[in-house]
Formats: sequence, structure tokens, C-alpha cells
Amino acid sequence: MPIQLLWGDDSAALERAIQAVIDSALDPAWASVNLSRLDGSESGQARQALEEARTPPFGSGARVVLLQRSPFCNGCPSELADRFEASIDAIPDSTELLLCNPNKPDGRLRTTKALQKRVKAGQAKELSFKLPAVWDGAGQRQLVERTASELKLSLEPKAVDALIDAIGSDSARLAMELQKLALHAESTGSPHISATAVQSLIDGLSTNALQVGDALLAGDPGEAIALLDALFDGGEPALRIVATLTGQIRGWLWVLLLEQQGERDVAVIAKAAGIGNPKRIYVMRKQLQGRSPERCLNLLGRLLDVEAALKRGAQPGDAFRDGLLG
Repeated sequence: MPIQLLWGDDSAALERAIQAVIDSALDPAWASVNLSRLDGSESGQARQALEEARTPPFGSGARVVLLQRSPFCNGCPSELADRFEASIDAIPDSTELLLCNPNKPDGRLRTTKALQKRVKAGQAKELSFKLPAVWDGAGQRQLVERTASELKLSLEPKAVDALIDAIGSDSARLAMELQKLALHAESTGSPHISATAVQSLIDGLSTNALQVGDALLAGDPGEAIALLDALFDGGEPALRIVATLTGQIRGWLWVLLLEQQGERDVAVIAKAAGIGNPKRIYVMRKQLQGRSPERCLNLLGRLLDVEAALKRGAQPGDAFRDGLLG
């Protein structure tokens, strides 16, 4: 299909999809002239992508025009939108125009509407690559199973659980570890990757920011700091940890305040707390037994201190220690 709209924050899966198009569409002998990698955040490169997409390929094979951070479905200026609408019908079938952006397309834009109309008509393709939230067990299972399928690997059911425990939502590491497990399975002659192989070849268990929040709620800042150190060692951005913890604690606060007012409908509580799956409320109620809203307010105040310190240039470890232990 001449146009593919690829979006989502799972950069590893998105990159695999891009590479699959490049491998299938390009003749390696002509790849240097028929492959264009452009960045839509750079002035003029989105316009250049449209011009190159209208140019037939040289030699054999197709032309691939890759536009990272594409603006066409996310904040597209009117002049650029006019150029886009005038160009899409002129793209030959021998060209693959890949429009990539980490953000979901803005359905209000006329460029997005034009593309989605073509998607419905089978003249374009839209693929999303979203990472599951750290609490989304079903989503993490789908991520593991989908990645294994893309790599043409067979997993035992317990191996899926072991990978979720070991890696969580780290898509790039998941693909790397699955490739390592595939080599091990090949060397042992096993047709499937087992849970035993996962546990023996992958070091430790994953740490995520929600576990830090659980430790803080339990009144164990020492455990929280140890978990934070593991996150920092793994390269997790400090401000992303703050954002995750803030969302987690705000959710707890909403649940506590609404239950204090006598609200029992989990759908109402979930909507107010911004929680997509109302079933999570049952788990949160058990977790919050004996806790007070004041505890959550105190934690939110401490996180504000951490965020302020980070934005003033403090080292992540120092900012969290001072904010949580001070």
C-alpha cells in the first residue's frame, strides 16, 4: 500500500515493522537511492517526503520514504495539509510512504480524516504500537505473545508469565531476550521456549515505578529507594517515574475520597479516578484498607518536591532521597 500510518510508544515494535517493509519492498542493489529517511520535526522535510513519494523508484524494487515524527496527523499546519491532500493521489503503487509518530493521530484534522478514509477503502494502512501500562497484565501478555509471533517463536504458557515477571513492558529488552531464548531452544532441540529456560537465562525480576508506589504506601521508604536505584540502573528517566507515581497516588486518593463519601459503584469511581479498567478498583480497595486520604496527599506533596528538585538539576537519587526521606 502506498501509505502506511504507524504510531505508538512501542518504538522497538514500530522499528521492526518499518524494517519489515524496507526488507520486503527494496531491492538491496538499489537501496541507497530508493530509501529516504526523513524527520518531520526538521523544517521542510515533511514537504520533501511528499515530493520524494511522488517520484518513481530507480531500477528494480520499490521506493520507501520514511518520515519519522510525521506532522501530517499531529498538529499539521494548513499549508502543509493542502500539499498533503494534493499529493496523496499522485503517489505511485511502487512507493511506500511510511508516516510515523509516537502520538495517536488527531482524528479532528482533515489530513487524518483523509487518511482514515483511504484506510477504510483499503488504499492505506494504519498500525498502532502501544506499550501496555505496567499494571495491565492482559496487555503485557499480548505484548509478549505478539512479539514472539513476530519473531516466529513458540512459547509455553508458563514461559509467557515468566517473561512478564522478568521484563514487564520493556519491548526492546523483550525482543532481545526472546532472540537469546530462541538460540538456547535451538541448541537444546526444544520446539518451545519453557519457563525454566526463561528463569535460567534472564537475570532477576523487573522493577517498575508502581512497585515504588506500593512501598511508599506501605510506609517503607527504604524499600522504595532500593527499587528506585534499580530503575535508575536500568536507565528509567526520573521524571517519567515521578509522572507514574503521581498518577498512581492520585488514583488512590480518588478511591479513598469517593469511598469516604459513600460511593460504591466501581464504574463511577474508575471514571473519576481516570482508571480505564473498573475491575482494578476491587484490587485497589484491598490495597488501601486502613489508609487515609491524608497519606496520599502527603505523598503527592513529597513528589512535588522531588519534581522541583529534578527540574532544578538535582541528581535523581539525591532528589528522591531528599524528597521521600526528608
